Amino acid sequence: MSGRVGVVLLNLGGPEKLEDVYLFLYNLFADPEIIRLPIPFLQKPIASLIAASRAPISQENYAMIGGGSPLRVITEEQGENIENALQRRGVEAKVYVAMRYWEPYTEDAIAQIKQDGITRLVVLPLYPQFSISTTGSSIKKLEAIWESDPELQSIEKITIQSWYHRAGYIRAMNELIDGKLQEFAEPENVHLFFSAHGVPVKYVTKYGDPYQSEMENCVDGIMKALRRDYSRYNAHTLAYQSRVGPVEWLQPYTEEAIRNLAKRGVKDLLVVPISFVSEHIETLQEIDIEYREVAEANGIHNFGRVPALNSHPIFINDLAELIVESLGSVKASAVAV
Repeated sequence: MSGRVGVVLLNLGGPEKLEDVYLFLYNLFADPEIIRLPIPFLQKPIASLIAASRAPISQENYAMIGGGSPLRVITEEQGENIENALQRRGVEAKVYVAMRYWEPYTEDAIAQIKQDGITRLVVLPLYPQFSISTTGSSIKKLEAIWESDPELQSIEKITIQSWYHRAGYIRAMNELIDGKLQEFAEPENVHLFFSAHGVPVKYVTKYGDPYQSEMENCVDGIMKALRRDYSRYNAHTLAYQSRVGPVEWLQPYTEEAIRNLAKRGVKDLLVVPISFVSEHIETLQEIDIEYREVAEANGIHNFGRVPALNSHPIFINDLAELIVESLGSVKASAVAV
């Protein structure tokens, strides 16, 4: 392929040390795509207040998983594996990591892309499903940098929006799900519990966020393939975790859904972290510790969790195929996959 090819992986980022937690939270809540305020100049002061109030609890949570987020290490490992997978397909490409709220920031990645003389760039969010608060925010940040720098505008940029229904992604998810089901005494009786990161309801109803519909379609696709490939007919639930603040978020909420399943007599529960492709605070602490405690307190003692995809070979190879397909597109415009 002509020109120097680059791939930039967009992700959330996470504090690597306990002393990083406040600034990470400030960066998060200062993003108007996370908290939308009618008076913009209040964004930073309110972000500072929220970060200060939440930092002590967040520090305790990060301390439970070793004192920091593993997200950067895992994302960089994913990048290296994608580079290798592309090389096996005859594509020489450099993969960069751009975190939205922590290092390496988007600005850092773009500076390196310019320095390396990249002429074709694939923008790949590591969020399978699109939301204005995740992929949307990361792409918006990237576009703002792009528009302010004429040098960047000579780079052919191909932006991928979402990829939740890719066959390789679904196959990798199902392989992990089936593997964990085998650890239960009666795999056919295990209730599959898909837990996704939530978003405020108004994002969907007022701002047109496709996240909820993409998430529902994603779970449907995984369950159909699971039945076809493994003859699994387990009951399943989709719920939403990690809500913040007093506004209404997508329901059912994960903790409430777990309690309701317990009331219905469910004894075996396998949680599938459906919106996360890397281990981080919301899998290692929120699901593995908090939601496990909720389950056990309500009589569900057989509690399992499907690992995040991380660098699962099927997943990595599918992302490489997606990149190759995107580079073959005629126009450097948003690619819906």
